[in-house]
Amino acid sequence: MIFVTVGAQMPFDRLVGWADDWAAKRERDDVIAQIGPSDFAPRRLRVIPFMSPPEFRARLEEADVVVAHAGMGSILNALELGKPTLVVPRHGEWDETRNDHQIATARRLGAEGLVRVADSPEAFERTLDELERSTHEARIAREAQPELIQRLQDFAFGDPSSSPGPAPRRPSPQETP
Repeated sequence: MIFVTVGAQMPFDRLVGWADDWAAKRERDDVIAQIGPSDFAPRRLRVIPFMSPPEFRARLEEADVVVAHAGMGSILNALELGKPTLVVPRHGEWDETRNDHQIATARRLGAEGLVRVADSPEAFERTLDELERSTHEARIAREAQPELIQRLQDFAFGDPSSSPGPAPRRPSPQETP
């Protein structure tokens, strides 16, 4: 099963359309898409506009491949489960999001080899075909390593050995509202 997710905040009809075209060309009936607040009517995808967190997690666990916008929640959950993931970032200039932060996210995670990225319908189809045959599963841990958590706490709360600069000053009790 292929699971497509666009998040819940904004429609992402470009991605849904690419997935629908891919499924139609391959006569696939096992592509489930969470499409959010969209009026787009796919002809081949099984559409669920919104999902509860447990239902979303169940679909991810069931999926052979995940196709997602470059939202960190979708990506991190897919990577935690070791699912091959194809990312299509939203573009601010096309009014798919407020700015181009998803482009930067996709590029970075793609460069790290954690996800595959598509920026055209042709690249989308080629990459999704490749991922279906892939046995590569990038995985991340469910939680951050204890050493990272400790370094972040040291930095945030002023351990001078954790930062090259001066520690942030904590307000005194008299300054706190």
